[in-house]
Order: sequence, then C-alpha cells, then structure tokens
Amino acid sequence: QVRLVESGGGLVQAGGSLRLSCVASGAIFSDNTMSWYHQPPGAQREWLASIFRDGDTAYTPSVEGRFTITRDTARSTLYLQMNDLRREDTGVYMCTRHGIDWGQGTQVTVSS
Repeated sequence: QVRLVESGGGLVQAGGSLRLSCVASGAIFSDNTMSWYHQPPGAQREWLASIFRDGDTAYTPSVEGRFTITRDTARSTLYLQMNDLRREDTGVYMCTRHGIDWGQGTQVTVSS
C-alpha cells in the first residue's frame, strides 16, 4: 500500500518562500509520475506541477518560474520549492502518485 505524507507548510508573508516535502512509501518512487496539487479555500483542487519517470517536469502557468518540483529518489521524497509566494497561493497542498494515491495535505497560508 502506498503512503504519502506531506510536510513543510506554514504561514509566510507575500514574497516569501517555502519548501514542501512529500515522503512516499510502499512504491518504487522513481518509476512513478509524481505531482503536486493545490486546493484554495472553498475551491476545487488544481494541478500545479509534475515530475515524470524520465525526470522531465511540467508546471501550470501560474507557478512557472516561481515553483520548482524535484525528487530525491534515495529518500523517496518529492519536493516543491515555492518562491515569490502570493496570497492566492494560500491553501492545502497535496502530493499524488499518478492521481491514484494522495497525501493528507499540508496547509500554506500567505499573508500580505
């Protein structure tokens, strides 16, 4: 059974940075497409970024150039480096394996 656990969220001022982590267990980490999603308050979950088996990455336009998705295969950990945070980045951030397995999420709050 795959288990994903996110951490690293918190309260940050606009323009600040955070790095989120997602530790995966129960799966061959490097063989999977891993992604980050964001759920703003009262809104639908939205895709942010993915890293594919070959290491290629993809981002939604609103975070391109501000967020970076990486992975550490040896630690089975997925990261999301978030820079230049904006108020609209507030919400719960979740990692997923192929959109099948999901973590519980970590809360990010950006204040002005």
